[in-house]
Amino acid sequence: MIRDIVKIDRELCNGCGNCITGCHEGALQLIDGKATLVSELMCDGLGACIGTCPVGAITIEKREAEAYDEVATIIEMIPNGKNVVTAHLQHLLDHNETEFLRQAFGYLRQNEQTIPFDVNEVIDSLKQKPKATMAPMHHHHAGGGCPGAAARSFAPKMASMETADSNQPSALTHWPVQLHLINPNAAHFRGANLLLAADCVAYALANFHAKHLQGKTLAIACPKLDSNKEVYVQKITALIDNAEVDTITVMRMEVPCCGGLVQMAQLARNNAQRNIPIKVVEVGIQGEILGAQWI
Repeated sequence: MIRDIVKIDRELCNGCGNCITGCHEGALQLIDGKATLVSELMCDGLGACIGTCPVGAITIEKREAEAYDEVATIIEMIPNGKNVVTAHLQHLLDHNETEFLRQAFGYLRQNEQTIPFDVNEVIDSLKQKPKATMAPMHHHHAGGGCPGAAARSFAPKMASMETADSNQPSALTHWPVQLHLINPNAAHFRGANLLLAADCVAYALANFHAKHLQGKTLAIACPKLDSNKEVYVQKITALIDNAEVDTITVMRMEVPCCGGLVQMAQLARNNAQRNIPIKVVEVGIQGEILGAQWI
């Protein structure tokens, strides 16, 4: 089959690490000061990492890939050193890819005399990892999978009946709110404080309207599932330059794929004539605020 695969020019890479957060699938890691594709298995080929690279070290190459070949992947990684191979194997271990691990271990054992690092040390270091780090999910060879889609269950945090208000008013000031549908020239965006929220945020945060939407104009998007995301960058750029929004607050979920929303906001600001502050608020999947920072 023909697949789109990320390709990194290690000579150009300056080790800034911007692409790591831009990778939705966790396929990139910063190892020995260089961005490294630790698993082709996890690369979805969508190129979210490209726009975050300031030196143009990342490209997408389209090539024939009949089926994922773990042995070929290990052979390609060995010249990059022990740390790269270890990171790749840990990546497989974390996602329960036991068959690929078996193939990788088999090749390393059979060829350990010619491999320029201690194979036993690499394998033993993996065995020492706590079992809890292994995620209960399986990824298909071609399409990859999002770590944020892993099923998890937890008890809801119930609000006190004394403080709950079933008639709490909505803080929404306009419609539509989906980023594809909004008009950046609409009056309600002019000079406003824009809240750019991932679709899931309002469902995770019990006090979304009362605490986070008050005094802001809203636009929502999903950086993982929405199509034509280049239009999103254009619209956010128009909101900055034409509507002259005062600030942008990006509310994202903690899952890796949600980082794309932050990247789109940053790219739009880079493209815009005006420079405005962007605040990033990270929301946990159990409804807590994990952190906030201005970027």
